[in-house]
Amino acid sequence: MQPTNAPEIHQSGTSSQTQTGNAELEARKRALNEVFGLLKLSYHNQFNSAFQDVQTLNQAKRLWLESLAGFSPEQILAGAKRAVKQCEYLPTVHKMLQLCAEGENGLPDPRAAYREACNAPSPKANQKWSHPAVYHAGRAADWFFLANNPESSAYPVFASHYKKVCERLLAGESLPAPQQVQLEHQPAKPLSKAENAKKLAELRAQLKI
Repeated sequence: MQPTNAPEIHQSGTSSQTQTGNAELEARKRALNEVFGLLKLSYHNQFNSAFQDVQTLNQAKRLWLESLAGFSPEQILAGAKRAVKQCEYLPTVHKMLQLCAEGENGLPDPRAAYREACNAPSPKANQKWSHPAVYHAGRAADWFFLANNPESSAYPVFASHYKKVCERLLAGESLPAPQQVQLEHQPAKPLSKAENAKKLAELRAQLKI
């Protein structure tokens, strides 16, 4: 049911869209209208403060419609219901992306993924991961780097890689399962403090963080 003062996303289409594409788009619009109604009921004061007029509300709906395009209407609704259960505050688009992904793909949130990556013993490929995305993000961030730097330095690097891996996954790419390691690798030689600092600077430059 639509709240009385939460206008619907206006229905529109172009001649280039197929009937199937139009139907899917309209279904997501209906789902988002329902989502915003649910959020208004659950976060009444925060909702009214964030969306003080019809124009702002409609702009937010268009942004959410574009940002959540990779999810089905059912996933979007499920993500909103998880927000109501888990979030004390009105969810942002970024948070909704995580909540929508959790149900279908089982993706842990970035901080939990980081802890899992750091705590997993070697060989990493032989561990039982909550999701392959955690392994691939950890490998991209460099296991030794994660193990030998404080969270304040290592987490932003891991989170950046994890975000990219999740975006690839949500875009439809399949992530291969880690290949089991048959033989133990020789432990890597610890880096000096200067070498660690240099490696961190290089990674930050590459990731622009």
